[in-house]
Amino acid sequence: PHWPKPHGRNASPAEQLLIDQELAAAGVQRPDLVIGWWAVPTILEAGTPEQIDQFVPSTLRGELIWCQLFSEPGAGSDLAALKMKAVRAEGGWRLTGQKVWNSGAQKAHYGVCLARTDPDAPKHKGITYFIVDMKTPGIVVRPLREITGAELFNEVFFDDVFVPDHMVVGAVNDGWRLARTTLANERVAMAQGTALGNPVEEMLRTVAQQEIDTALQDRVGELILSAQVGSLLDQRIAQLAVGGQDTSAEASARKLIGVRHRQSLAELRMDLAESAGAVVDRAVHDFLNTRCLTIAGGTEQILLTMAGERLLGLPR
Repeated sequence: PHWPKPHGRNASPAEQLLIDQELAAAGVQRPDLVIGWWAVPTILEAGTPEQIDQFVPSTLRGELIWCQLFSEPGAGSDLAALKMKAVRAEGGWRLTGQKVWNSGAQKAHYGVCLARTDPDAPKHKGITYFIVDMKTPGIVVRPLREITGAELFNEVFFDDVFVPDHMVVGAVNDGWRLARTTLANERVAMAQGTALGNPVEEMLRTVAQQEIDTALQDRVGELILSAQVGSLLDQRIAQLAVGGQDTSAEASARKLIGVRHRQSLAELRMDLAESAGAVVDRAVHDFLNTRCLTIAGGTEQILLTMAGERLLGLPR
């Protein structure tokens, strides 16, 4: 709803929040664009009209799958230390390097990619934001098997991969600013599930059908409290956004609260199932799957640092 017309309603942050709440209350199952949720808003903000026409409608129709090609073996939490190089070529750029922890890259049609176009500039500068066709010669994707048995993450290798000029988003060397937009949207998406929605309601129905001790009752109360805190922080972020303020620090705090909530909920579901928890497929999968959320979209340590410095005014 908050995407600009004609691709969305151009809803204000407050209206977006109300729409989200009403859809959740009605039990509406919304389509999941996965990485598209945070890649497309960046294209809408800084892309050319041709890029918007090519990628936004087809993503909304579910025809395109996206991946995010940001993290590298030596540039995860300190993303600005990325080393993938982009060298000028006739009509575009040649990209060489490695990315890692790339969700869905083995299925993606396109990826949003950061590469260093000016090696002599300070590390937060000299970075450019590219759209990469994942079928381009020179790209190799290697899936990484997780504790769940699934292969959601990948390594992606670039060997002299050509990316044409019309696939550069925004200005050359201005990629870090755009990356912050993408990461802020990712962190809000990672926090989803912190509300009195279906997962919490399902847990409460389970609790109502059995006797639980005082310790478990306390944990149930803490989960309800964290859900309410997440909802209140959503409202706070919406208020700040309406006033035109930067909400990236609040998005970091929102992600921290949301991830801890989802992990605690998964742990409680396992404990409520008692010995059966080890063999209940969904409970086991959710428990194992939520472990990775501590690092996805920014590690807990980095996000705590951001919140401490920018929200609490703590010294560096």
